[in-house]
Amino acid sequence: MRREEVFARDGHRCVYCGEEFPAESLSVDHVQPRSRGGDSSAGNVVTACGGCNTTKGRRRLSEFLAVTPAARANFFRYARWVHRRHLRAVEEEIAARERRGGAEGVGGGR
Repeated sequence: MRREEVFARDGHRCVYCGEEFPAESLSVDHVQPRSRGGDSSAGNVVTACGGCNTTKGRRRLSEFLAVTPAARANFFRYARWVHRRHLRAVEEEIAARERRGGAEGVGGGR
């Protein structure tokens, strides 16, 4: 799926902060990273603004969402095209992280 198609599908809205942006301020983020076997299918990519993508950095999505409650709420509200298996995996990783004592490396939210 091309970047412009992802942005249009997501209404030019960052799935992490929930704000709308012009295309030049957006990037595509992989829910399941390519380095961990993810692909670029429509069900594995979401729209992210530059600020949120930078804040997330190279952390796993579950780690970022575990320590950023607003981003977590927005992700599960706006990432409605993501494969259900990826959503379940992220939810399970967050739950496991919280059972272990959670938010190690706590970072600020948006």
